[in-house]
Amino acid sequence: MLRWSLRRVGAGVALVWLVATVTFLLVSVAPGDFASRLNDPRISPAARLRWRRQFGLDRPLPLRYASWLATAATGDLGTSWTYKQKVTTVLAEVLPNTLLLTSLGLALEFVGGVALAIVQLRRPHGTGDRLITLATLTAYALPAFGVALGLIALLSYRLQLFPPSHMLSLDGEMAHGGARLLDLARHLVLPVTAIGVTGVGAVARYLRGSLLDERREQYVLAARARGCSQRQALVRHALPNALLPLITMMGMSLPFLVSGSLVIEVVFSWPGMGQVMFTAALSRDLPLLLGGTIVATVAVVVGNFLADVAYAVADPRVRV
Repeated sequence: MLRWSLRRVGAGVALVWLVATVTFLLVSVAPGDFASRLNDPRISPAARLRWRRQFGLDRPLPLRYASWLATAATGDLGTSWTYKQKVTTVLAEVLPNTLLLTSLGLALEFVGGVALAIVQLRRPHGTGDRLITLATLTAYALPAFGVALGLIALLSYRLQLFPPSHMLSLDGEMAHGGARLLDLARHLVLPVTAIGVTGVGAVARYLRGSLLDERREQYVLAARARGCSQRQALVRHALPNALLPLITMMGMSLPFLVSGSLVIEVVFSWPGMGQVMFTAALSRDLPLLLGGTIVATVAVVVGNFLADVAYAVADPRVRV
């Protein structure tokens, strides 16, 4: 187990370095840079040259890469050119906002998917099962931005039930206690729903197929023979084993928890990791792009590692 863990850690470190290096090279060799994004005509060529020199953009690419790598290896991800703050500070400020949004969205996705799969398996291949299958396939195929824009058009502009964007209103930012939480909850409804709707279909379809396989196993038939109802046998006996494959899905969702949904955050102007990375990409803010990429890659590595460990804990056959 120790050797396996060390190998996984080594592979994870190599993956983080490789992804960060590729990101650095792609952004560096692309046409234009941060100084060229300054479109103000009042900025003179001499001022632009000073900007390039200040950020080290006039240095050869290998020297820039070696300097960045030596600094990043110490844990210092540099200073954001856009926000004029440490990259770690910028990411630490927006990460809680992303975690709040994505954790609620993923909770809705998994809880809704499990509930739909159980309802479908009560009468498999019946009318209800087919209707839910059609609905989940449709939800799975819908693009996230389409769902988000549809929710805004219907529930925000037409029915005027929820605010269309941002995390808090002006009144909510000045409020305290319950009033502030209520304002935050109203702003969460639409983006959380957009995340849940686009993912619940995948969970429901995956779990339905797994439950169909498990309900034919001998231990489920033995439970029915002992007097368990179909619902009890399904929920108490088949569901725990059918949930095992979802452990992998939950592990792969950890990067989404950290990096956020760029599309959802941009559409709803949510101040999270996705929004910050979108701004950094538009402004060619290399330190912030690299910092966000490293955080997301670490989340991928940790998510896969935790999924493997959790699967081994849940299923003794994997440990053997």
